[in-house]
Amino acid sequence: MLSGEKILVTGGSGLVGRELAGPLARDNEVWAVSRFLPDEARAGSVNSWAIGRQSIEDMGIRTFAADLTGDLDGLPSDFTYVLHLAHTRLAPEKVYDAVRSNTLTAARVLNHCRKAKAALVMSSSAVYSFPKDVWDVIDERSELGKSGPPFQNATSPASKISLEATARACAAILGLRVVAMRLNVCYGPGGGMPVRDMDRIVAGEPITHYGDPYPHSPIHFADMSDQLEALFDAASTDALFVNWCGDETVTQRQWCEQAAALAGRRPELTPIPGAPGNINDPTLRRSITGPCKHSFEKGFAEVYRMRHGEAAAH
Repeated sequence: MLSGEKILVTGGSGLVGRELAGPLARDNEVWAVSRFLPDEARAGSVNSWAIGRQSIEDMGIRTFAADLTGDLDGLPSDFTYVLHLAHTRLAPEKVYDAVRSNTLTAARVLNHCRKAKAALVMSSSAVYSFPKDVWDVIDERSELGKSGPPFQNATSPASKISLEATARACAAILGLRVVAMRLNVCYGPGGGMPVRDMDRIVAGEPITHYGDPYPHSPIHFADMSDQLEALFDAASTDALFVNWCGDETVTQRQWCEQAAALAGRRPELTPIPGAPGNINDPTLRRSITGPCKHSFEKGFAEVYRMRHGEAAAH
């Protein structure tokens, strides 16, 4: 784990931001940058996992409020590492605006912190083309950007591909070592897609955004934290692109059924036709970080206990 560093985390109030910034703050000076929207502005939005500014500061993290598409006056520039996680998602008809926001934000942040040892830029497995078969395993050289599932946020593929191009250009021009991580499904005590489904099952709610089999490569937040230092070490001025995923393939049905078994409930699963596969190849990441330490079944069960107490008796 990194120690004694000065680390900038953009998008620090979001789920991934707080899950990575919190552990880093134990042994480093960590700054979280966000717009820090009020609760009413986050409710029901894609930022509904976000937490308030005071909660972040209570974790020992310094906060800085900013719209990253504008100037960064007042923000220090002497960070030794950068975690650029901030991402704007907009309605399908606003793809151009999403691309503009995400590329400008990345360029401004990386230029501002160009003297850092390395930067990690968060991309997504949404950059990949719709797989022909749900069980296709997608590596970093797979086809990009041709299509996506009907329920995927429409601006994510275009804006993330544009973000990656911006990161590569900044790395080369600024001489800044960059690693761009294509994030799969992530989860932990704080949330994530599998945990959202878990909570709905515990509450007796149906799972409506569901494909069958809809396989993923989920990764625990604790593994992501453990892997940060190795990923920073692997960063390159040519920009290295890596799938950030777990080592196992798990379907949404499997984690829903596990949650239902733990809760002593029967899951209500409604398939949506055309759901894709989302299996990423972890080979490159494993060569950098080694294997994940958390198996999904055990990690998911532990998250259940932390959120909902002991499993139901059978």
